[in-house]
Amino acid sequence: MADADFSRRARSSRGLPLPDQVALVLQGGGALGAFQAGVVEALAETAIEIDWIAGISIGAVNAAIIAGNPPEQRVERLRSFWNIVTSALPSLPLSGNELWQEAVHLLAAGFVAGTGVPGFFRPRLIPPTIAPPGTAGALSFYDSAPLAATLDAHIDWDLLNNGPVRLSVGAVNIESGNFRYFDTKEERLDARHIMASGALPPGLPPIEIDGCRWWDGGIVSNTPLAHVLDHQTSDLLVFQVDLFPAQGEVPQTIMDVASREKDIRFSSRTRQVTDQLMRLRKERELIRKVLGKIPLELRDDADVQALADMAAERAVNVVHLIYRARDWEGGARDFEFSRASMEHHWAEGRAAVAETMRKGSLLARSITDGKTAAYDLTR
Repeated sequence: MADADFSRRARSSRGLPLPDQVALVLQGGGALGAFQAGVVEALAETAIEIDWIAGISIGAVNAAIIAGNPPEQRVERLRSFWNIVTSALPSLPLSGNELWQEAVHLLAAGFVAGTGVPGFFRPRLIPPTIAPPGTAGALSFYDSAPLAATLDAHIDWDLLNNGPVRLSVGAVNIESGNFRYFDTKEERLDARHIMASGALPPGLPPIEIDGCRWWDGGIVSNTPLAHVLDHQTSDLLVFQVDLFPAQGEVPQTIMDVASREKDIRFSSRTRQVTDQLMRLRKERELIRKVLGKIPLELRDDADVQALADMAAERAVNVVHLIYRARDWEGGARDFEFSRASMEHHWAEGRAAVAETMRKGSLLARSITDGKTAAYDLTR
């Protein structure tokens, strides 16, 4: 269990004041996770120090690599991981017309479906449909055992559990259906917890931890934002990295349907949490205004004090960094681990941070004034 004090005093980055705590929230999204790595690299270049990382699925993998390495090695380790998982496919260029780009994209996704991803997962020799019931082979199409070795090679588990960065990863208990976060503030994590967060059925098998079997947390919620907000203890800045956009165009083809359905399914929880946050903050602000009008002789009343405690809060600013897919990327884009797509996603993550910083004056004022708001500055 980590003993570090996760609340740090006010700091500043290059051009942006920082509150007591900065959190990075990483969605699940398979191959799109390279976008998160680009975000991390760009944030490091702006001297933004992360105190808390919460992740789901591939977001949990990236989060563990970040928390399990010193700042000067994080980008290098992320690059190593993403180079490994994209090493099997030839680096076909994504330049050219849209028809060529879509063909290359689908070819790469099909290759992954047939052969797996190096250092991540591999096809089972015996299909799960004919494997003995109850065995690991009967519960998934792929074996995720290679991921354990890859994580061990890229993560210092002692640093992850005892270092300055708090880590939270979400998974769902198969038997109870209950969702929970494995958190370094409460327990010691290892490769099993990260793999459990990314055990998306029926592709990947459940992971057993302390007698229970766990699946990908994205089944219940693809964003850990609510967990961070529920445990906020000081003024907070959150970088919410979304791999699926909530807004999009009406589909024109069946491939568009698959893509748009996935966007809505995985982004809806993020939008719901953010909307709820803003609604609660407004309600609490109104309660505080009303309490300010109560006569002094009533302010020590137990019920009034209880209501005041419920309405008390710290400021939070949520910055959305959203990956917006290109037209040639369809519903298989989270399953397409080609080197060219990885480089594209990584560059888009860097660009999202750069665009946010260029328009960051509004965010800076909100942080300085202790206000609460949510921003998408990359539209």
